[in-house]
Amino acid sequence: MISKHKSYLHAHLAASVLLLSATAAGTALAAPCTGPGAPTTTETKCKTAVVIPGQPLRSYDISWVNPDRAEYYLADRSNKGIDIIDTKKLTFKRRIEGTPTGAHFVGVVLNGTGTAVDNDHSGPDGVVSHGRWLYAGDGDSTLKVIDLDAPDATAIKQTVSTGGNARLDEMILTTDGNLLLGVNNADTPVAFATLFRANGDSATTHVSIFTKIVIDPTILPPGLPIEQPAWDPITKRFYVSVPIIANNPPGCTVSGPTTCSGGLLVIDPATLPPVMIHTMGAYDPVTNTGVVPLNACGPNGATVGVHDNLLLGCTTANLPSGKTTLVINAKTKNYANIGNIVGSDEVWFNAGDFRYYTASNRDPGGAKLGVIDASSVLIEKIPQSSGSHSVAADSKRNLIFVPESAPALAPVGGDNTTVGQGICGGTNGCIGVYIHDVKSEDHGHEGDDDKH
Repeated sequence: MISKHKSYLHAHLAASVLLLSATAAGTALAAPCTGPGAPTTTETKCKTAVVIPGQPLRSYDISWVNPDRAEYYLADRSNKGIDIIDTKKLTFKRRIEGTPTGAHFVGVVLNGTGTAVDNDHSGPDGVVSHGRWLYAGDGDSTLKVIDLDAPDATAIKQTVSTGGNARLDEMILTTDGNLLLGVNNADTPVAFATLFRANGDSATTHVSIFTKIVIDPTILPPGLPIEQPAWDPITKRFYVSVPIIANNPPGCTVSGPTTCSGGLLVIDPATLPPVMIHTMGAYDPVTNTGVVPLNACGPNGATVGVHDNLLLGCTTANLPSGKTTLVINAKTKNYANIGNIVGSDEVWFNAGDFRYYTASNRDPGGAKLGVIDASSVLIEKIPQSSGSHSVAADSKRNLIFVPESAPALAPVGGDNTTVGQGICGGTNGCIGVYIHDVKSEDHGHEGDDDKH
């Protein structure tokens, strides 16, 4: 307990020193939640911003919330670690960076010409948690296993290589925390997923690889990615977004201006053989496994909501002609297209207010936080920093967390608008915190569990 207390104090002292230094240097530090990212007319209100200490937040990836621990986790490439925020106090808590023995995150990696971030090899990337265990994918194709109950310097307890040549990206756990599915979205010659035996509620780590999963190349040609997975405890299946698949519709093109829609890979872990590589093909309705062709959607994100529905974060980056977001039922595969919201990366269902939240950084007219209700109706869109492609919610407190990029700086990118600066109240980047007050609302959704 003493070491934890010291780490907590040190993190807060570091944040205070950073803020004082920024003020002394003339960096504008104003009240957060101003400008177009904090409209007064929306149901979802900007509550505050949590400043991230260290290097300005320009490169980051996926986020996650564990409401039982009241913690938010962000894969922060700019600072080569996992940022942890207290979702009760709304303060920066600490950062998991590495160990004395050399286990650490790769951080920002630039492309061969040094002109932009190489997303395929930067890290950390995907992040997910269960109990004391936090799992993070890295740019060197490894899984870092982190004990949240351990001191910062020794928190990374295990590093497991997937054997790939690019980042281990987004991931999801089963409800009991015993199985983890992680995706190497940018690997060559083919993208693949890895099913790990995870730690569950164990006090010690014993993570290992069970099998790797690839998609039949006639469905997913070499060079095409797979993206965010979700776990559905009702059907007991993993559902994985596949941005582009061949022949969907027949005669479409997968390169150049892409005209092919994506798919949804359905995986039943109970039927996977313990082989080195398992190949999955077209959808089989009898087993409820395989690749389901989607309509007018090139998805990145995936999340499970009410009534066994999945919301998929469709984006024009995958399908330029796609103008909608898709909700599809896990059992029947019936679907509905939601108009006027597109360009999403990470998406999240908040069981606290029965709403979906989309990090739509490629929405026409600029990045938005999309808010969609349980009946698949778009409620509102709120402007965000141009790099805001990550979102997560605390279902116990109805707080929505959106990373806001620091102002752009070549070659590492950042916000090319002033929206993030207004939300943050400064230029170092932050986590924008939004709230939806549901005290006076009756949602009428009894019996639905928090899928996260």
